[in-house]
Amino acid sequence: MDPRIPRLRRKLAAIPFQPLRSHSFGEEQHEFRLGPKPAEARVAAFEAEHDIALPDAYRQFLTHISGSGAGPYYGLMPLERCSLLVMNPREEPGAPRGFDDAEPGGRGRDLFLHVIEMGCTDVCVIAVTGPLTGRVLIGNSDGFWGPNVSSATDFLDWYERWLNHMSAGRDNRALELTSPQLRAHPDRHRMAPKI
Repeated sequence: MDPRIPRLRRKLAAIPFQPLRSHSFGEEQHEFRLGPKPAEARVAAFEAEHDIALPDAYRQFLTHISGSGAGPYYGLMPLERCSLLVMNPREEPGAPRGFDDAEPGGRGRDLFLHVIEMGCTDVCVIAVTGPLTGRVLIGNSDGFWGPNVSSATDFLDWYERWLNHMSAGRDNRALELTSPQLRAHPDRHRMAPKI
């Protein structure tokens, strides 16, 4: 088991009780509760069904922490709701790229697993194949704004960054965190930092 797992469990358990923490968009949906962990056999069956290997950090999160619930935005989707996506080809130089459903059995393009519910057509994905394997990307499936690759090295680092920034009471547009100071300000919608 990855040594970060127990630390993440402790941090997540403490978050709801920290009075000066940031507000996480969508927290009312998951209320910082975790869903059940999928059995190892269920995770292996998902991988076999889709002919993929889940990135190790995400797989460890699933099998040692939870398969759904508390997470950025509206939270982690259960494995059975996760879908494989491919990034759209670039239409013209500088144009943002969106995501489409991956064709069953289709190869030749990098695959991304949609794992976090963001709402509307925004997606939070983990790269499953290709040069970004294991990295978290946030984008818009319709290509209204281009994908942003997190600097976190893997899913566990990305999830811990969300917990750390929230615990510190920070604003973070990429993770949709609002500090207590900004939430209290009457013009907070004008003051939010740009991405």
